[in-house]
Amino acid sequence: MSPLASRGLVWHLSHREARLPDAPALVLKIREVARLETLDVSLYKKIDFSPDPREQATVWASLAQWASYTVRPPRGRAIVFAVAHLGLDLRKLDTDSLRVTGRRVEVVLPRVQTEVELRPAEVEIIGSNLNSEQTAQLFERARNAFEAEVVADKVLQERARESARQSLRSLFVGLGFSEVAFVEKLSPEPQRG
Repeated sequence: MSPLASRGLVWHLSHREARLPDAPALVLKIREVARLETLDVSLYKKIDFSPDPREQATVWASLAQWASYTVRPPRGRAIVFAVAHLGLDLRKLDTDSLRVTGRRVEVVLPRVQTEVELRPAEVEIIGSNLNSEQTAQLFERARNAFEAEVVADKVLQERARESARQSLRSLFVGLGFSEVAFVEKLSPEPQRG
């Protein structure tokens, strides 16, 4: 082989474009990440809980419950601590939420999911005469309140989405894509004639 042909072959091999993954292959790469934890937030809340009386099976049980609620109504007050995990379940991504066009990829992210983990070891009881079932209700009420607040907090939701965008952008650029667009809805595919 001539020196000119050798240089031409070396140039061709070193300058040819790496083959980019298509949409189905890219979906598989993303699913390897599966669930992307994008943001953890520490929370605390003061909870005041007084359970309502429950319907009783007999008149005597109803009378006993009324007497106990009259003399010493059940009440619990505590400062409850928790961690909210905000993330995206990337297993929900499929070829309908991802489009590859040359070196450009468009992605429709799934919605942010929130999971609240209570920290019972860190709970500070201010005062309580609740039984164990009622205490469990107090904790469930706190968990639901934390979750509702985090889901309604647009700033936290956007921070989680931006963290996910940064992580996925790094993945796509590492795979060879030069343009990554996060969109609400994929644009219509161009018609091929």
